[in-house]
Amino acid sequence: MSKIVTRIPPSPTGHLHIGTARTALFNYLFARHNGGSVVFRSEDTDRTRSKKEFEDEIIADLSWLGLSWDSFSRQSERTDRYRELLEKVVQEGKAYVSTEPKKDDPSVSIEVVRLRNPGTSVVFTDLVRGEITFDTAELGDFVIARSMTDALYHFAVVVDDMDAEVSHIIRGEDHISNTPRQILIQEALGAERPAYVHLPLILDEKRAKLSKRHGATSVMEYRDEGILPEALVNFFALLGWNPGDDREDFSLSQLVEVFSLDGIQKSGAVWNREKLLSVNQRWMRKLSDDAFITRGDLVANNQERLRKAVPLLRERARTFAEAREMLSGELSCLFTEPAVDRVRLLAKEPPERPGMTILALESLCEPLKALPEDVSPEMVKEALMPFADAEELKGKGGRGAVLWPLRFALSGQERSPDPFTLISILGSFETISRIRKAIAILRK
Repeated sequence: MSKIVTRIPPSPTGHLHIGTARTALFNYLFARHNGGSVVFRSEDTDRTRSKKEFEDEIIADLSWLGLSWDSFSRQSERTDRYRELLEKVVQEGKAYVSTEPKKDDPSVSIEVVRLRNPGTSVVFTDLVRGEITFDTAELGDFVIARSMTDALYHFAVVVDDMDAEVSHIIRGEDHISNTPRQILIQEALGAERPAYVHLPLILDEKRAKLSKRHGATSVMEYRDEGILPEALVNFFALLGWNPGDDREDFSLSQLVEVFSLDGIQKSGAVWNREKLLSVNQRWMRKLSDDAFITRGDLVANNQERLRKAVPLLRERARTFAEAREMLSGELSCLFTEPAVDRVRLLAKEPPERPGMTILALESLCEPLKALPEDVSPEMVKEALMPFADAEELKGKGGRGAVLWPLRFALSGQERSPDPFTLISILGSFETISRIRKAIAILRK
């Protein structure tokens, strides 16, 4: 195989779309797998909508995903080259300047550059879909520039690909219809035809084209939600590509090792948010406790308790946004003493056993005093359950009549981790302090 050159050509007219990011990833994987190079091209010829801040954001998002490239260019800085080649094809009679009415104001005449279309059939081989044939006669002599100094998209990208010696054009299947025009321009310029690979579109769960109304569609939104780049890359790679085995977890370097165009599928790739969250949770669980805190941007007023809470977060949270929400919600009791009220403390006390809740909480203080500060939930449970099952505490409420007030005294919440986990994180000293305050409320 001759030298492989692929391209990543985003248009800086908005945020980096997940479809564009998936296409960029496939271009990167194919080039790196084959020891080739990647060209980054900012297609900023739309002067009205293109913005430098979008370009910067796209570059930052692709870099965040771990992608890199070997050269960088902007179409807005290549207008002299486009003019040079427009003049060449006009001089050679392969294109011509046409004076015609302006579309939005027929009273005004403008000059455009049209390609002389031979009206032949164009046949090209798509490395995923096989041979594709287009009858170009219906295209007529199509416009390739608004003027000699304003080349249109099709002409500009063909020139860019030719100058960068792009060997493989890997893009979405919605670009298939662009291919015949671009091949005719290549032939007019005498450019070598690259290989074409058209990727399946990303669809929603109803198999319609994914759009904004179906949720987040930009990389930035998933990054801000707390999706790991490793997870997003892993998920992107399996949208329309199959490794040929049952593996589901791939790092970027592992993908580079195994990627092949043979694994690209023809059918649309369905975007499944629940699957993405599952993939992300698996990658979150691979992180060390310190990395989990750092990469999740997790903060609390007690770093030791935050570190002890990581196993809980790792078990329950699917994104770092969920982890942060848990810290400010059901786990806030680990960092701020909760407000406890008498009514809910007594919620599980059997009517025929008044005073049982106070007795239960008092009985748990003694075994808690014997526990070390650094103790596992399993050790706490082993120490406390005999007291929860003690004969004098048995009643219609069962264990719940003992464990509910304990958990509520510690958390102040209807929903929280089990009391054994809370005690292991809070430590025996803080636990006993909160229990005694609950007892004082009950005795008022």
